[in-house]
Amino acid sequence: MKERETIIIAGGSGFMGTELATHLAKTYTVYILSRRQLIADDEHIIYKYWDGNNQGEWSSLLEGAFAVINLSGRSVNCRYNEANKAEIYASRLDSTRALALAMSNAKKPPKTWINAASATIYRHAEDRPMTESSGELGKGFSVDVCQQWEAAFYESDLSNTRRIGMRVAIVLADYGSVMDYFSTLVKLGLGGKMASGRQMFSWVDIEDFCHIVSWFLENEKSSGTYNVASPNPVTNAAFMASLRTKYKIPFGLPLPKWALEIGAWVLGTETELILKSRWVIPERLLTEGYDFRVRNL
Repeated sequence: MKERETIIIAGGSGFMGTELATHLAKTYTVYILSRRQLIADDEHIIYKYWDGNNQGEWSSLLEGAFAVINLSGRSVNCRYNEANKAEIYASRLDSTRALALAMSNAKKPPKTWINAASATIYRHAEDRPMTESSGELGKGFSVDVCQQWEAAFYESDLSNTRRIGMRVAIVLADYGSVMDYFSTLVKLGLGGKMASGRQMFSWVDIEDFCHIVSWFLENEKSSGTYNVASPNPVTNAAFMASLRTKYKIPFGLPLPKWALEIGAWVLGTETELILKSRWVIPERLLTEGYDFRVRNL
């Protein structure tokens, strides 16, 4: 029986990482680098401790690995005060550079390195969609985080390692991620449009996210930056209407901007996560032949 190839997922103990590890463990042996000491139910998923900054025992896992997938990063679902901003930058930049150093020190570095950054790197767009070839980068804190993160990802000289930078839209599943917040609002009767409701909502189903990663691993010609999003984004108003249908709630009060600002302050988050119009199209995935499993909301 052929020995399984090894994949390392950095920061893989959250919602996306757990789903991705389960998916990849059908084929590979998956090591998850995490600050938490956990034990997986699957014998092909193994947790290893790292602090997201310094070299350690985890570094040796990269020797001869098939791939490294970086999902590290403090959640942006918080208030953008100076302390939180510093943690958001450090958790992304330090972990990326720590992985790069471990790869550069490896005698047989990983074949592929995939970095999961964010599609929020593009500007607020209500006029046209943003693609890899024609998208315009935005301004502000969250955009700067994404730009510095991508720069850190590509800055090292790793000529023997193929690199793929993912700009990931909001990942949807029946649980976890943003779905818990939106479903709660709908069930409370607050599932109407948010602000104008015209802002675009780009999304990708968790099933497609996992299969896109597998597609990258299997397609050696893929490299560079990709938008990871469904080809059919919707408006905020349409998204909220679909949730009301899902939960059989016939009516939802609309939430004006001032109410969202108060709610964000109470919940300790920012309205940018709701009000920014993310209109992102996966041009490269479509052109290169990826077949989406979930195309429509």
